[in-house]
Amino acid sequence: MQNALIITAVSGAEHCAASLSKQLGFPVEVAPSRREGMAALRRHEYTIVVIDEPVAEASPEGADLLWKQAGLAIPLQINFAISGTNRLIREVRSALQRREHEQALAMRAATAAIENELRDTVTGLLLHSQLALAEPLVSAPLTAKLQTVAELAGHLRNRLDRTSPAP
Repeated sequence: MQNALIITAVSGAEHCAASLSKQLGFPVEVAPSRREGMAALRRHEYTIVVIDEPVAEASPEGADLLWKQAGLAIPLQINFAISGTNRLIREVRSALQRREHEQALAMRAATAAIENELRDTVTGLLLHSQLALAEPLVSAPLTAKLQTVAELAGHLRNRLDRTSPAP
């Protein structure tokens, strides 16, 4: 479930959080100080953490601790004094879209790496089983087993070829 945390002492932050929540369709909490933001981060995991620039600049070490405590949440720093709710909504949407795109790319890369590793293993199984079958002194029971291994590896290779996107 997605959720957001806004860390700002700006008055009207609750209204901004309500608008953001309505636009994005997930809960948005407000912490009025860095300390309360840290406490919220210890209690929950968030999809995105938005910190008001003055809060971050007042204590750079504290802001670094906030970002470390945020874990996998998307960090976003914005100046609430000069940015309106609409800009905040655009920035949050943009950050979420970037994260979604990055995750999709990472998934594709991981899938390709696993498929390549499987292909190499299947190729090795096919090659070694066929080499073993070519040996003149292989017994009949062993020949049957090696043929089964070669067939299974061939079927796996075919399945990999059917499920892989064309380059």
